Amino acid sequence: MAEKNYGSKRVVVGAHYGMRDWLSQRVTAALMGLFTVVLLVQYLWPSAPDVSGYEKWAGIFATQWMKLLTFVVIVSLAYHAWVGMRDVWMDYVKPVGARLLLQVFTIVWLVGCAGWAIQVLWRL
Repeated sequence: MAEKNYGSKRVVVGAHYGMRDWLSQRVTAALMGLFTVVLLVQYLWPSAPDVSGYEKWAGIFATQWMKLLTFVVIVSLAYHAWVGMRDVWMDYVKPVGARLLLQVFTIVWLVGCAGWAIQVLWRL
């Protein structure tokens, strides 16, 4: 008796990044949310009544732990953006050459933005 074929055979292709990327998006988003809460608490906390504006922001980012947390958030933001943009390019840009060009441009742009943010953070 011949085997019956119900439907078409599905060929699974791709990089199989699904679960890892989904989880990394959630972890980096949670980290950025935590950073936002920490930043708001520090800004709204009444440290000194006469300090405001630039002096207050400079004071917040003067401590080493805040610089380190900000650095981690910058790297997380870059990775979060990379995963999202890579998925957009893979889903909507079909010519391989154009997709590769856009992915390379995205990486260069994100590394440049992260480098600039780190330069500003540590006043290099």
